[in-house]
Amino acid sequence: MKAYDLSKLNILVLEKHVLVRKLLTDVFSEFGVATVFSTPDPREAFRYFQDHEVDIVLCDWTPDLDGMAFVRQIRQGLDTPNPYVPLVVVTANTELRHVCFARDNGMTEFLAKPVSAKTIYARLCSVIENPRPFIRVGDFFGPDRRRRASNNFNHAERRRAV
Repeated sequence: MKAYDLSKLNILVLEKHVLVRKLLTDVFSEFGVATVFSTPDPREAFRYFQDHEVDIVLCDWTPDLDGMAFVRQIRQGLDTPNPYVPLVVVTANTELRHVCFARDNGMTEFLAKPVSAKTIYARLCSVIENPRPFIRVGDFFGPDRRRRASNNFNHAERRRAV
């Protein structure tokens, strides 16, 4: 993996579990990230998001924390300051249906718990190295869900990047 200067990043972490919040904060500190704001409260996280220029959001998704509602609020809310911010869903919900559901709600990347410093850095690198165009189709707004280009689709309703 490439080495990046992450010292100017402002990262928002919405995470229910205090130990995971501490782990993420410590890992980002070791990476040299300048600012990490972490909270278990989606309302507080969104207020921070509205008041600060956030570069990357990491969002938990558990039965007690509806991370997908938070993702939709950032992507589609009328009061969102940056619907294009990279959103990494960090969760133990790792079944394919969960990954697809998170993708269909507008996540940028998915990170399965338990996490390590290496997997966290890999997702940051992916966000930096592989930016995807955003699309709006029906009630979906987010990064293009297709990971590879295909020349086999010539339908009249082919999605366009925004």
